[in-house]
Amino acid sequence: MAVREIRGWTRTTSLPHSPSYVRGVINLRGTVLPVIDLGVRLGLEPSDPDERNVIIVVDFDGRTIGLRVDAVSDILTLPAGQLRPPPEIAADASETFLRALTIIDERMVRVLDLQSVLPSHGDMAA
Repeated sequence: MAVREIRGWTRTTSLPHSPSYVRGVINLRGTVLPVIDLGVRLGLEPSDPDERNVIIVVDFDGRTIGLRVDAVSDILTLPAGQLRPPPEIAADASETFLRALTIIDERMVRVLDLQSVLPSHGDMAA
């Protein structure tokens, strides 16, 4: 419910001394929007953006932030009754980034915990 819009990739302006997962900022209708590289935030290797990449704009905890993702293939509404808690196998519980799991059409769908994924207000200051 935090997703506000999905927009095509826009080149970002980098910010000095920002965390490695902060891609930079873009101008979103007159607002400076920080963009987080979701793959890097989740521990994947950084990659160069391409035309398939999109920015998912989310409103969470009084902030608007963009999440750079490789692509969007489906938009789903998941009933709460279908969601299952993820297994507790992470070495650091604060770094699991998952809120729930479900299976749809034989594929595993992971629901991110935006509170864990998004940096705190202090971490976004550059």
